[in-house]
Amino acid sequence: MPPASSSLQGAGLGLAAFALFATVDSSIKVLGGGYNPFQIIFFVSLMTVPIAMTYALAERTVADLRPRRPGLMALRCGAVLLNGILGTYAFSVLPLAQCYAIFFTMPIFIALLSIPVMGEKIDLVRGVAVAVGLAGVLVALDPGAARPQWGHLAALFGAMIGAANYVLLRKTGGVERGIVLQLYPLLTQLFVAAAVLPWVYQPMSGRDLALTGFMAAASFVGYLLIIEALRRAPGIVVGPMQYSQILWAAVFGALLFDETMSGRAIFGTIVIIATGVVIVTRTEKAS
Repeated sequence: MPPASSSLQGAGLGLAAFALFATVDSSIKVLGGGYNPFQIIFFVSLMTVPIAMTYALAERTVADLRPRRPGLMALRCGAVLLNGILGTYAFSVLPLAQCYAIFFTMPIFIALLSIPVMGEKIDLVRGVAVAVGLAGVLVALDPGAARPQWGHLAALFGAMIGAANYVLLRKTGGVERGIVLQLYPLLTQLFVAAAVLPWVYQPMSGRDLALTGFMAAASFVGYLLIIEALRRAPGIVVGPMQYSQILWAAVFGALLFDETMSGRAIFGTIVIIATGVVIVTRTEKAS
């Protein structure tokens, strides 16, 4: 068991990472009103590649960029690409809090996918938590009060694919270098988005291009912070830090997009968060 100071450091790094990711999500919403998701993905990926290669050069790992599990890496590349497309679209068209309420279901899907992929067993407590968490999504979104949109479906499938990516990462993380795990999905996003770009391109202002540069830097630094957080503290400490994003959703939603969270949405999100913590805790104890 890591010392308390190390766990606190890990939790703090996790909070910082998810704060950066929340600013990226808010930036997607700012850009999403005027640009196609593929265009946003292209420019963010384009500006991330030099950052990633500079990091690789600094670590002198460029000569060792060949994946050791190419089949699983290809699956991850596909998962990251789909997750990026669906997530970018969802954050472009939905309120931030609604997006997070759906994406917070990832621990539920991770628990379900770990059964066939990782050979894990789901106990009664986690089984109940999965059911309650899904009910929490219905409470938070209140489909009777607002008509479901394509963005809700995109966010749901994004959460499922994100969970699949996480499970694949667990299978490859022990054998692949960190820069390899990040670089190949990044290049996949760049090349696919570049192929689509001529059909969806809209001229971008200098401000918007600068915003994509900020998104690239914030995403990359956030990823490095998560890696460092997991080196200092177990996943049971770092994972739940993701739920701090709902606070950023409330702040950014109110300040930038004139969004407010209803009492029902707050209650449903709390239920989702609580069940996610239970699932993460039980999974960590079982591993």
